[in-house]
Amino acid sequence: MSVAVEPTRPRSDKRTTRPGYVRMKSSRRSVDIPKRSVLLTVLTGIVLVYSLVPLVWLVINSSKTQESLFSSFGLWFSGDFALFSNIGDTVTYDDGIFGRWFLNTVLYVVAGAGGATFLAVLGGYALAKFTFPGKKAVFAVVLGAVAVPGTALAVPTFLMFSQMGLTNTPWAVIIPSLISPFGLYLMWTFASEAIPTELLESARMDGAGEFRTFFQISLPLLGPGIVTVLLFTMVATWNNYFLPLIMLKDPDWYPLTLGLNAWNNQASTAGGEAIFNLVITGSLLTIIPLIAAFLLLQRFWQSGLSAGAVKE
Repeated sequence: MSVAVEPTRPRSDKRTTRPGYVRMKSSRRSVDIPKRSVLLTVLTGIVLVYSLVPLVWLVINSSKTQESLFSSFGLWFSGDFALFSNIGDTVTYDDGIFGRWFLNTVLYVVAGAGGATFLAVLGGYALAKFTFPGKKAVFAVVLGAVAVPGTALAVPTFLMFSQMGLTNTPWAVIIPSLISPFGLYLMWTFASEAIPTELLESARMDGAGEFRTFFQISLPLLGPGIVTVLLFTMVATWNNYFLPLIMLKDPDWYPLTLGLNAWNNQASTAGGEAIFNLVITGSLLTIIPLIAAFLLLQRFWQSGLSAGAVKE
């Protein structure tokens, strides 16, 4: 039985589609470009306006005099541009007490937020890379502490500090600020993903001690997480109001939040002077350091938030 074999034709390099043939799609998945959502764009715009309107109002009204605040539209400038004169009056009013409040706030941030970040880094690294009895219990305590609001602990903290004789002193604000359960939890999760265990084992096999391993190997890898925790604790300490309110009586130890509130309430007291223009200008000067810190540390902050988001 003979079978006729049709000679094969050489393939052409050109990819042509002949009649009767269907070109097969490539096995690679094409990257779909997400479509623009009108609803999402509108919602984002609303959130942006909601966030920027108070800042715009603050900048505009900081340039007005006391009389212009009540005689002009709140979201537009008045005839007299008094921003620089308001700044001068703010820093010199009441013998320059605003400068004292600013230095107090910087002290509370450097000692409180800086110390809280340092303790969170040490505790988070130890919880992430060391095994010890009771680790699960510590994890449960940290999560429980994150869920408890700080205002709920303010009164018990005041009673404890009053018995120790530390109220009306800077320590009454600095010591509670050293504890940051959220910062500890954040550093715990960040250190678990950012520091490979194999790298630590290699350093220990080479004879490096625990302190050298931490400061020379682990600490540079924890940079983005450290900056992220520092920003959170700095903002929390800078804007802290309720704790200094119940702890401090001497205006010389007030932070900016408490001092500006005292100026704002001054108009409602008997014989008090209304200085709303100075309160608004002082509020503008108060938020400038926070804006500068976020702009300078933005790239570290973004990388810290995205670390561990993708698992390979």
